[in-house]
Amino acid sequence: MAAIFWIYRLIKVFCNILSYWEIRQFYSKALKIRMDELCNFTWQEVQDRLISLQREHQMCIHKKELTELDIYHRILRFKNYMVAMINKSLLPVQLQLPLLGNVVFLTQGLKYNFELILFWGPGSLFQNKWNLHPKYKRSGNRLELAQQLRRVILLIGLANLLLCPFILVWQVLYAFFSYTDIIRREPGSLGARRWSWFGRLYLRHFNELDHELHGRLGRGYKATSKYMNSFTSPMLTVLAKNVAFFSGSVLAVLIALTVYDEDVLTVQHILTAITVLGVVITVTRSFIPDEHMVWCPEQLLQCVLAHIHYMPDHWRGNANKSETRDEVAQLFQYKAVFILEELLSPIVTPFILIFHLRNKSLEIIDFFRNFTVEVVGVGDICSFAQMDIRRHGNPTWMSEGQTEASIYQQAENGKTELSLMHFTIKNPRWQPPQESSVFISHLKEKVHHDALTGPTPQQLMSEAPLCTSLQSNDSGVTGPDNLLASVLAHPMLTASGLQGREHRFIPPSTAASAAASVLASLSASQLHGPTSRGRPQSLLPTSIHPESTVYHSAHTNNDSMSASDYHIRSNALHSEFASAEMSLHAIYMHELHQQTSHPQRTSGHWQNPVPMRDLHPHGGLSTSLSMPAPVHLGGWREEDEEENEDDQEINSGSTSKQGTGSSC
Repeated sequence: MAAIFWIYRLIKVFCNILSYWEIRQFYSKALKIRMDELCNFTWQEVQDRLISLQREHQMCIHKKELTELDIYHRILRFKNYMVAMINKSLLPVQLQLPLLGNVVFLTQGLKYNFELILFWGPGSLFQNKWNLHPKYKRSGNRLELAQQLRRVILLIGLANLLLCPFILVWQVLYAFFSYTDIIRREPGSLGARRWSWFGRLYLRHFNELDHELHGRLGRGYKATSKYMNSFTSPMLTVLAKNVAFFSGSVLAVLIALTVYDEDVLTVQHILTAITVLGVVITVTRSFIPDEHMVWCPEQLLQCVLAHIHYMPDHWRGNANKSETRDEVAQLFQYKAVFILEELLSPIVTPFILIFHLRNKSLEIIDFFRNFTVEVVGVGDICSFAQMDIRRHGNPTWMSEGQTEASIYQQAENGKTELSLMHFTIKNPRWQPPQESSVFISHLKEKVHHDALTGPTPQQLMSEAPLCTSLQSNDSGVTGPDNLLASVLAHPMLTASGLQGREHRFIPPSTAASAAASVLASLSASQLHGPTSRGRPQSLLPTSIHPESTVYHSAHTNNDSMSASDYHIRSNALHSEFASAEMSLHAIYMHELHQQTSHPQRTSGHWQNPVPMRDLHPHGGLSTSLSMPAPVHLGGWREEDEEENEDDQEINSGSTSKQGTGSSC
């Protein structure tokens, strides 16, 4: 088995080299980008060259011009479907187990089987890489197709069950070859955390590329780690201290004996004992908290939200609850838990496929029929990926009066609205459709209105050093991080009566008003220059003056910088501020969502809130939509294709739980 594993990996390496060589040839010959310059190009620049190449050579013969959204759709066709199915709780990754309660289980092997069944395996729903099979687009034989899908899932589940011993050995070998050296050198790495596979799908925007997702989750890693570390168990701490003490004392004696007499090393298993004791000490010390640190869970969770962009409603105000921590742990798991789940995957996967996924075959058939659209030059895509506010917007996420979507059609947790803002910020030249343009215009007007009641950017920046010290232990923070920390901590500072740098008290305000104040000051002109022209609703940070505190470092010593160095630094600055702006939008939109759906939970005060439907005279759609109370996800039923009406309401509402936890 080990020899087969090594040969497989060797073949995979050669296949990857050939694939990368083809990509290299395309970049160098078609896009005219030399390999030594490629690392200095941003994705937006590569994308612009690809769009220009389409105009010249018509690579896509069915469409004269490609848009940024077309390119994203072709790259992320299947991933957008996976994100949508996780968003609508269609895939059985959350299991109710006795004694353990609600458990999220999604491994690489299970994810591979989902994609095999749905997208590219034998009997899958797609007939090729870009088209759904025509029979799945018709409603006449949905029951027959569901029965056929049940058989396919059953066969693949039985195949997994028969191959379970071999796959299990394969997983053990992979874990052994991958993690043995790491555990030997850094035993504490098992106590480190990583974003789970479920978390990567749950937190992913529609039309978000891999490098964009990794960068965003990477920026939120420290904040999430601090939040998770703010929960400590006194009993576990005492136990870890005692185990570390006894292990350390024995290890000290053994080391002293080896220094005194080298022959001690010849004693049987003495090296093994020293190694094991060192591992035990490292692991136990990871459970001992820093006794000098004081954490504020609510502020930390708000900082986490700024980067991950999604947070269930019941987390708000319950950041110190152990139940909230457990739900965050489903997204941000221990590496040891990740390895254990991957080892158990060959055993658990067949049962999930046979007893859970098979029961959802009719719902899956309905989902692909109701939420698949054909785009010229692109093929069949998930309709959620179009980020159409009218079809998939949610009235409680600032799209009231602009959406015709029923609960069955609405994306959960503001996925449509937040994805639209993220894509707009990342692609400033993209021309959104009419409904999306109206939504962005409404949001911009709302931001400017709320900025009137918020602190000025100068006040926020004057508090930046103090706010950063409250949010971070690192001194090397960047300008965008400074600004974001100021917005997050400003309501806490003013509510506590702290004075600003000008020695005067500032009226209390919410994080939303602080974010609105900063966003209102980020209009279109200098920083992004021509990239933002032609799009009047641009929300990119382009009007900050060079002499401002945030941008001062970027405009210092430009004369001494070469053109390439300045280009690299400018691109990095643009990317950082685009990410910071999206973080501010996430905070602001979540605050408004809380005000709309749970006004009794909204902290701070809101002065003269203006409904979104009153800000724009030509909103177009009815403003009398009412939002029913959240209900648990039930079975999916047939959607009437002629009238676009749904027979069932679906929402992923959940009840908030009570518990105990740490606090400020």
